Amino acid sequence: MAATPPVCDFGWHAPAFRLPATDGRTYALSEIAGPKGTLVMFICNHCPYVRAVRDRIARDAAELQGLGIGTAAICANDATTHPADSFEKMGDFAREAGFSFPYLHDEDQTVARAWGAVCTPDFFGFDAGLGLQYRGRLDASGPRPAPPDSKRQLFEAMKRIAETGQGPRDQVPSMGCSIKWKAA
Repeated sequence: MAATPPVCDFGWHAPAFRLPATDGRTYALSEIAGPKGTLVMFICNHCPYVRAVRDRIARDAAELQGLGIGTAAICANDATTHPADSFEKMGDFAREAGFSFPYLHDEDQTVARAWGAVCTPDFFGFDAGLGLQYRGRLDASGPRPAPPDSKRQLFEAMKRIAETGQGPRDQVPSMGCSIKWKAA
């Protein structure tokens, strides 16, 4: 089921976290943060919206890291009901995609709940002080990639944040598969 996150709550500060990654390390938000900003993405392995842009995510993240933007992705889906999103398969997904950033596992979903994550992909772009400046989409892609010449909305927003500390005021929310929450 497709879901859409709310508009950007400018200046919102994300709760800290410490999560295991597919590279065998454990990362805190403070370790991911970059000198010019931070991008945290909620993604998963099985979602057609994520799969459609996986290569674009890898490309944009690598370029943003070069601009001083710290980057990480988090999978919070219930792997019991969605085994394609298991921690082991997350490692395979990250290697296949060539991710240059940590892919973190939020097994108990506390981070996703605290952050108000809604869908995969769900992008959170922060300034250097970890104040939220972007909660929009990667580009015009849906469950199929947008044309190659589509505007790189996430990349341009994060580049602007790196340069000015401010995100664009007009943002188009991301859309994707709903987070697969565990039964209460």
